[in-house]
Amino acid sequence: MVRSDFMSTNKTVAVVLPAYNEAKAIGKVLAGIPASIGLMSVSAVVVDDGSTDHTAEIARRHGAKVIRHLTNLGAGAATVTGMQAAKVLDADVIVTIDADGQHNPADIQLLVECLLDGPYDVVIGSRLLDPAGMPASRFAANLLLNAVTYLVHGKIVSDSQSGFKAYSRGAIEAMALSSSGYEICSEIIGEIYRKNLRYKSVPIKAVYTDYSKAKGQHFLNGINLIIGLLMRMLRRA
Repeated sequence: MVRSDFMSTNKTVAVVLPAYNEAKAIGKVLAGIPASIGLMSVSAVVVDDGSTDHTAEIARRHGAKVIRHLTNLGAGAATVTGMQAAKVLDADVIVTIDADGQHNPADIQLLVECLLDGPYDVVIGSRLLDPAGMPASRFAANLLLNAVTYLVHGKIVSDSQSGFKAYSRGAIEAMALSSSGYEICSEIIGEIYRKNLRYKSVPIKAVYTDYSKAKGQHFLNGINLIIGLLMRMLRRA
């Protein structure tokens, strides 16, 4: 159940989708986003990160608000742009979700209700709490990145690299994010720790298709992410 103090039509949820060349998948993701949760209205904000396909056109066709980066700035930069847009829209709850179809948009309600029932500042959708169907290489890579995130930021969570999260507006305003690439996920975990934000991880089942696996982090991206996180730790030392 959604808490009664949020059962009001003047409360809103903004779902942020960072997207780069996601024309093949984004329409289905947007179609699955609920129009409301309880009496809270839900809107979608797509940040088109310099796509060269029809991502923006498809997003608009599905009623999403679209913000375009003229060039590809990275997943982190697109996430931050979407969070800033959600604040401008005066959203009470902000959800981030991948645009490649890996996450089930029906789980948005699960994360939002958990956030409000806690109450929590951040709820993390964790693939590793329900890893059935996750490729073994992805599972191992995520465990490694959890360990590196702990070394860098001092906070251990079950799925540090999940892009599927729900935030209170206060959490978004409290965090100071500067990462432009995939390291944004680890930086968010660090900000949860530094700002003493209340958080919870809940199990989600990821959908692994050939397309979503091809669009995800590759081995070289993972190595670059680890190097970037370790460099961040050395700069703080």
